[in-house]
Amino acid sequence: QVQLAESGGGLVQAGGSLRLSCAASERTFSRYTMGWFRQDPGKEREFVAAISWIGGSTNYADSVKGRFTISRDNAKNTLYLQMNSLKPEDAAVYYCAASRMTYSGTGTDYYDYWGQGTQVTVSS
Repeated sequence: QVQLAESGGGLVQAGGSLRLSCAASERTFSRYTMGWFRQDPGKEREFVAAISWIGGSTNYADSVKGRFTISRDNAKNTLYLQMNSLKPEDAAVYYCAASRMTYSGTGTDYYDYWGQGTQVTVSS
């Protein structure tokens, strides 16, 4: 099984930036589609972004388009989420996920493995 560990969360002021990382304990990391989701207390887990095996195909939620960038470094078995122009509504626990499917998906049922999450707090 693939083990995932998120890091990089913290407290940031509105308009600021953070970069989240997700380390995978799998040498075949490059063969997994990867995604980022987030969840606020009392709300459903929602899709943020996804990237295909090679990294040439990405997908973003409308709420983060133009502000967030998903990327991967297959040599380091690591997934990234660069978050710019952060808004208070971006505050949530962010989770990375891995899928054995070829193309990126937006539903939680599309993904096979999940990390434990990292907290992002945005102050006004």
